[in-house]
Formats: sequence, structure tokens, C-alpha cells
Amino acid sequence: MSIDSPTLGGRLQGWPPFIRELDATLSVHSQYVLSGNLYDSFLAPPAQVGSPARLLPLRELLWETLRASGASFMVVYDPVDGLQICPDDGDELSDEARRDAERLLGRLKPDDKPSLEALTRHLAAVARPQDNVRGAFVIDSASRIARTPTDLEPAERDFFRFCAKLSRTARPVRVVGARPKPLYNPVVWLVERPGDLPPWMTTDNETIREITIPRPHLGDRQETARLLARAFGVSDTGADEAAAAACDAFAEQADGLTLQSMIEVTRLAKERNVSLADLPDAVRTYKLGVLDNPWSRGHLRRRVLEGEKRVPERVIGQPQAVTKTLDILKRAVLGLSGAQATRSGSRPRGVLFFAGPTGTGKTELAKAVTELIFGDESAYLRFDMSEFSGEGSGDRLIGAPPGYVGHEAGGELTNAVREDPFRVMLFDEIEKAHPRILDKFLQILEDGRLTDGRGNTVHFSESILIFTSNLGMYVPGRDLTTPGGQTYATANRVQNITPGMSYDEVAQRIKGAVAEHFTEVLNRPELLNRFGDNIVVFDFISADAAQQIFELQFANICKRVSEEHRLVLTMEGDALETLRGWCTAELDSGGRGIGMALESYFVNPLARALFDRELVPDEPITVSGIRREGSIVHLDLL
Repeated sequence: MSIDSPTLGGRLQGWPPFIRELDATLSVHSQYVLSGNLYDSFLAPPAQVGSPARLLPLRELLWETLRASGASFMVVYDPVDGLQICPDDGDELSDEARRDAERLLGRLKPDDKPSLEALTRHLAAVARPQDNVRGAFVIDSASRIARTPTDLEPAERDFFRFCAKLSRTARPVRVVGARPKPLYNPVVWLVERPGDLPPWMTTDNETIREITIPRPHLGDRQETARLLARAFGVSDTGADEAAAAACDAFAEQADGLTLQSMIEVTRLAKERNVSLADLPDAVRTYKLGVLDNPWSRGHLRRRVLEGEKRVPERVIGQPQAVTKTLDILKRAVLGLSGAQATRSGSRPRGVLFFAGPTGTGKTELAKAVTELIFGDESAYLRFDMSEFSGEGSGDRLIGAPPGYVGHEAGGELTNAVREDPFRVMLFDEIEKAHPRILDKFLQILEDGRLTDGRGNTVHFSESILIFTSNLGMYVPGRDLTTPGGQTYATANRVQNITPGMSYDEVAQRIKGAVAEHFTEVLNRPELLNRFGDNIVVFDFISADAAQQIFELQFANICKRVSEEHRLVLTMEGDALETLRGWCTAELDSGGRGIGMALESYFVNPLARALFDRELVPDEPITVSGIRREGSIVHLDLL
């Protein structure tokens, strides 16, 4: 028989499921442990026919339910406020409630804070009443009673032992009214987590029922949004299609929030004179805690348009990668990332997966994207994922769990996003991270949020996430066999792509290797699906691109010499061509290799030559010749 059947809980149709579950089982359970979403507001049916639904806090919701079952009072205890009786003095039933409560408990002083020993007497008086009085006892903040549920003080141990026994010796009560059959006077524990009570108290104890209160689903949020629309002068969203659409958008944008948070968002919107249609902007402000939205700045579109010229000058030889990256960036600026999905508002603004040969400009393009958006290439947050190869290293990202060293400090990633949610985050060499750590990105890429070790949720909906990888350069080798078919050796790795291949072939092979790594090696196809078509493949550095990179880096060296020492550095044609040939002879390491060659063949001997002479500001220095003697390079200076 289901809880919602006419004989079990059908009386409370329209009430939250956990309330119907509690109400329907009052005849068989004497105690309840409620955990989860305790501090929310909950939808309840209207008090009168024709009135709108209500939003009630948990304490009022419990009282409404228990009163419908014939309870005349509800005593609430918490360590701060002590004992309180519901309904309070402002309710017409307060005198009767107080009389019935004092028949069982004796005269109560206002805000009485009994000891644990006195609390046992009150619990026994309610759960084993001498008179046929129906009531309930709610222990709020029960997680704070014991210092730790597994290491109890003597008084705490005696208290919980008594409560466990009381759950089995409680006496059901008959009263005249809507439910004349015997029902227990329930003891309701409100805990943050079920494990906050001693495990031996609830394990195999069928008289205690544990109920988890979930966060609101989309239907609850939609109904709440329609109720809150009244604050904007809309009393009937059914007759106003625009208002109904705005309420649905509000409910979708509030994914992950409680109904109480939606109430607070509405207050925030009213304070800032935000209209009903613009409530998603108020949700963003509430989630992120900031009023300024860099994505809404008018100059950002102009900067991205300028980037079509500036970025190729900075990331040389990668026209396909730059074009695709700028397309994804334009999509992010317009707020169209994931627009094809039913709910996309909470996903990150942009996701990029840079793959390809080393030294081809992946990190440089990430810096260029950061500079375009925020005007400062150093504004990005970089994580070297080779530092997260151990399973337990994920605590650095989100923080250690409770009870572990460093729990109070939080995580490097979550703290940074909480401090500034508008940023570019670079996860370098993602394939080197432990698979368990990669699982954390599933929630970020799909829902745009992550919960840290302290239980706080941070939101990535305004961030751009960039992953880089060298996957696809090499693939597992094949067995080497003799002409007779006998295996004589196995190549560990073989090169998958080589210079000279067309870009289309390079892209096809790299994407295939990335897909194989996530599906077959890591067994994480769902993570690959989150990246979708945002995989940006970089090509090998061509000979023409190598010449441009050389010119750019050589010019940077001359500029640095001028800034540091006010020297005018030039290099004669033959010497420059010789240096160019040395630096661009091997392109296996891409642009980074050209830079390392320049450092070895030019910067080191230049520093040696300048160190041995007296430097005069504005002195022209010309490199007339360059030669190698073994591994040592010498420069001839004029």
C-alpha cells in the first residue's frame, strides 16, 4: 500500500511527500529523524478555499500536520532558545495548548533551558502520557547535543540510551476527532545529517523512522515562482503568458537553490527594482554575491571583434584553432553556450579543450583569451594537473572533508571561484590527473556548481574553463612480428601524428585518441560528452610559422635589452640568418623549442659578452658574427 493511498496519507494531498510520510506512519513509529533540507520553506495547501498556496518553514509545517492529526500542542526544544510551545501566544489556540502541555510537563518557565536529565523527563511525559493528550516533542539542532556521536560524554550517553528505550516503550494515544485510532505522540529529531545521532540508537530500531528532506524539484520551484510573482503585481500567471514564461525561467535559473533562497532573491529583486522578467539576473547576483557582471559590459563585444586581428598575431600558425576558440568565445559573450539544452543557464560560460602537439600555443591562446575578456593575461587561474595524479590530491581543489587536517581552509579551486567567479581557469595536461579527480568536473560541466569540503556551493556559471592536453601525439604500440608471424618485440608507444600531415588528418587522429582515452582507458565517456564539440586541435608549427615566431621572440629579446640597459641592439644580416637557421632547424618542440634555442644560441652568449664590457646608456651594439665552437656559441660585437 503506498503512502499516498486514501487510507495512508490521502488526507494530506498537496503537502510535501516527507510530511505525508510522517503523518501516515504516526501509528507505527514513535520517533522520527528528519535530516537534509531543514531550513527551507515548504509549499503547503491554502488555509482557505480560493486562497493561494502557502510557503511555511519546517516548524510551522510540522505543527500544521500534527494539529490535523489531533495534536493540541507541540513542544520545541533547541539548545539556544530552550523550550517553546506551539502554537505561540499569538494563536487563538495558545491557551488550550499551554493547558494541555502543562498537564503533561508541568508549569514551564519562558525559554526554559533544561539539562539533559530534565529533558528526559519531558520526553517521557510526552511519549508516555498519563492522560489522553495528543502532542509532539521536536528536538531542534539535535546535531549539537553531542560533541561527537561516536565519543559521548557520560551524560550524553545516558540521555541517548534513555531515548532509544523510550522509542520502544512509548504509548499510543486515543483522542476524539479526525483520527480517533491510537497514534503515538512523536519525538522528532532535526539533524543536519543522519549520522549526527549515535548509530546504535537508530540501527535496527524499527520504532525510529529516518526521513531525508530533499531540496525542491523543478515543479516546486515553478509553483513557488508563481506565488512570488504576486510581489510584482501578477496574481494570475495563467492569464499572462509573458509572466508565466518569466516564472518558468526563474524556476530553471534557481536550480540548486532552496525555496527560501527564491524568496530572498525576490526581495533582492524588489530592492534593486528588477522586473519579473529580469529575475534570472537577480538569481545570478544572489548565487555569486557580486553586482557587476563583466559579461554584460558593452565593450566586451568590441574587444572580441578586435581579437580576430590581435590573437592570430600572438598565436602564430594556428588559424583553425584561433577561429574556433573565438567562435566559442563569441557564444559565451552572447550567453548562448549550451543554448540547445532545455536548461543551460547554470553551465559554465565557455568550455574549451585544447589538444595537439607540444609548444604550439595552447597556453598562449589561453592567456590571449584571458587578456581579451579581462584586459590582463595574468588574470587566469592555472592548475597543473600533473600535481593531482594521486587519488587524495583532489582535496586540494575542494578542501578536506570534516575531521581532516586543513578542513577549515577550503579548496584552492572553490576558494578562488568564490572570491571571483568571473575568471578563466586553465587545467593544464588534464590527462595526468587521477580519474577520481576528473569526476569532479562532471558536476562543474553539467550543472555549473561544485560543493566544497565545508558544504558550501560555488558556481561556475560565469567562468570559462580551458583544458589542455597532449593526448593523441602517441598511441600504444603494436606487437612486432617476424615474417612467420612470431612476436619478437612490442613497441610501447608509436607516434600517431607527424609533421607534414594535413590539418584535417591531425584533427581526426587527435580527436580519435582523445575519445579512446576517455572511453576505454578512463572509462569516463560521460566526461567526453560534456566537452562535446569544444575540442580545439592545434596543428604542428609550419616552416613559415616558425619564421614568424623567431622574428617575434628575437624582437622581444632586443626590447628587453633596451628596457633593462638602454642599449640599442641590432644584428647583421648574415649573423641573423645563421641564428635563424639554427633555431628553426628542429620544430619537434614547436614554438617553445624555438625559444629554448634562442636562449641557448643567442641570449646566453649575449649575456656573456655584455657582462665583460662597460655598458653606456644609448650605446648601439651590433652583433656582426655568430659561431659555434663545440657546444659553446660566441658572438662578435661591434
